[in-house]
Amino acid sequence: MTKCEVRRDARARTGMRGAIALVSALTADILWSASPVFAQATLPPVTVDVPAPKRKPASAASAPQRQARALPSRRAMPPPMPTRAERAAAEAAVLDAAKLNYRAMPSATTLRSGASPLDTAQSVNVVPEQVIRDQLPRNIDDALANISGVTQANTLAGTQDAVMRRGFGDNRDGSIMRNGLPLVQSRSLNAAVDSVEVLKGPASLLYGIMDPGGIVNTIGKRPELYQHGSVTLLGSAYANGRTGADGTLDVTGPIGDGGLAYRFIGYGVSEDYWRNFGRHREMLVAPSLAWYGETTTVQLNYEHREFITPFDRGTAFVNGAPLAIPATRRLDEPFNNTWGQSDLVQASVEQKLNDDWKLTAAYSYNTESSSANQLRITAIDAKGQETRSNDGTWGSLSRVSYGTSYIQGAFWLGGLRNEVLFGGDAQYRTIYRQDLIRDKVTSVFNVYNPVYRLIQPGTLVSASDSDQTDKLGQYSLFVQDTLHLTDKLSFVGGVRYMDYEQIAGRGRPFKANTDVAADTVLPLGGAILKLNDQLSLYASYTQSLKPNSTIAPLTGGVVLGSNIAPEQGTAWETGFKFDLDKRLSGTVAVYDIDKQNVLVSQTNASSVVEYTTAGKVRSRGAEVDVTGKIAEHWTMIGSYGYTDARVTDDPVYRGNRLQNVALNTASLYLVYEFGTALPGQLRLGGGARYVGDRAGDAANSFVLPSYVVADVFASYETRHHDLPVIYQLNVKNLFDNVYYPSANSALTVAVGDARRVSLSATVKF
Repeated sequence: MTKCEVRRDARARTGMRGAIALVSALTADILWSASPVFAQATLPPVTVDVPAPKRKPASAASAPQRQARALPSRRAMPPPMPTRAERAAAEAAVLDAAKLNYRAMPSATTLRSGASPLDTAQSVNVVPEQVIRDQLPRNIDDALANISGVTQANTLAGTQDAVMRRGFGDNRDGSIMRNGLPLVQSRSLNAAVDSVEVLKGPASLLYGIMDPGGIVNTIGKRPELYQHGSVTLLGSAYANGRTGADGTLDVTGPIGDGGLAYRFIGYGVSEDYWRNFGRHREMLVAPSLAWYGETTTVQLNYEHREFITPFDRGTAFVNGAPLAIPATRRLDEPFNNTWGQSDLVQASVEQKLNDDWKLTAAYSYNTESSSANQLRITAIDAKGQETRSNDGTWGSLSRVSYGTSYIQGAFWLGGLRNEVLFGGDAQYRTIYRQDLIRDKVTSVFNVYNPVYRLIQPGTLVSASDSDQTDKLGQYSLFVQDTLHLTDKLSFVGGVRYMDYEQIAGRGRPFKANTDVAADTVLPLGGAILKLNDQLSLYASYTQSLKPNSTIAPLTGGVVLGSNIAPEQGTAWETGFKFDLDKRLSGTVAVYDIDKQNVLVSQTNASSVVEYTTAGKVRSRGAEVDVTGKIAEHWTMIGSYGYTDARVTDDPVYRGNRLQNVALNTASLYLVYEFGTALPGQLRLGGGARYVGDRAGDAANSFVLPSYVVADVFASYETRHHDLPVIYQLNVKNLFDNVYYPSANSALTVAVGDARRVSLSATVKF
């Protein structure tokens, strides 16, 4: 029976049975609307009040008739209550509507609590799930173009995540997380990621050893308690016939009716690299389980990834300008690739102790093994003649094991409410490179008239460079208290006690160049003035700590030990946050970060090179981040960042700008939704990001020019054979601009991706 037939049948009935049938039909209508496809709101409770019949005067003639009516005593059955899966579908529909509006909803894992952003004293900026769906970022750097004060660092020839936050960061710096737990895998953004969050400023209270720029937390997709899924096929093309295709399967649902759920995500891609040679292939499988009990939630997820991708160090700058060659021309060889695999296992338990207290325990193990051929440019003369080194790294292994447990809750003391977070964590991380290839190249190569494939990958292992090892262990306790003096004014205080040790070095036989064991105490303070439910002011004082370390040997056989002070960051930040009608949210912040004890070298009066930690750098700036719904049909995400990051104390680089840090960054992305104006759901969007001039190296010997990159997309959702289908067209780098997002040196300057057009179709079921 269709929905309309149920309604007509209900209207046809009269009396008590008619009323009950009508309520049953409306309930069925609500349940039908709560399916994964059509659900639009949370299921409301349904109460049926049956009016008591009025008593009539008894009569002898009517008594037998009353007895006859009483004998059958047929009672109408109440309408069935919505199942757990139906309620989960309805709740998910409400969340999906919020996601379409670019509603930014931070994960509890980033700040270790479920507090509203308005009730916290630090900046957390979010790239929501729908933004990722619309923009289809290729990597974490691309996704974070939506966030203020973020630029790209040295990506190790395009193979690593490398994010500068407020002037600080690098690849493999320990700042990339999954669900609040550290990663070492080279790329963190994949089909299993829902959204991305950035905790700005020093985050050592919660995360231990860290640069003062903050952390990037990728939020994984979780199992859900109603059955649904999707299949996506995508085709892409650059210019000159460079094409590719990828596919994604994402299916989730309940297992039985006891709160157990599963999710499976599979992804595969094979595409041409946009430059004149190279190919990227990747495979991901990501199963996960979850159990949602009355007071307990258990999560278990696993990811396995295999990949091969070009190892491309980009182009070179000569006399302060890029080589006058096509952007598509590579300066290495077709064998320049990196290949490997990574595995990630995470488990977490949340136990609600009572209405005020909750215990969380989590564990993560992440490992990646890889190898790479790395033909390296060592010099270019005025005629375009290259000097090259045939390098490589075979048998790289990175792994991190991390566990944490913490309790959060609230209590009253002296008439004041305290919200407390207390816990501990332990981490053991290893970065190891087994065989370092260092081979000479005798063939001639000219960048203006290149001839490829005259040489093969290098094979000569350098014993002095091999067995590169960096091992880091840390063990900590932390506590944080938010004291509510009034309903509007709160103070935050916290401290972390951390014991750490690090050993780093290289060579056969192995020589340690860093051997540190120490402990420290790191404080945090802040204040929050909540003006109303939509606006709050905040201020914070935070610190970070990172030991000085080096794999490479220092002059004179110096070993960095506990006598060398660690790098320490200190930050002051203030600003305001807003959440207007649960539609438009954002943060406006100003900050000042000082980083001291930066390792520097200088030659003393006896012509001996000495290493000290006298170096200091500073980053000052202002940021604006806004995301959400700005009008009935318009949503947006936008940012502006001013970052003045400079060296303030160094015998050589004092006054220099920090490498790869732009003074100004900005982004704006707008989406228009046509609503019910068309048979299907049409959404059009586009925007641009601006990155200002950046110093290309520490010496400021050349400058990476500013650039603007524009992207657009269109999506249309319709139905085929009663299944929703979404067609989506994306154009990245619409005007095919040539730009340089980062540099490691004048001979290794990354080149931004050319224009890419993709068309995808997603079938939901």
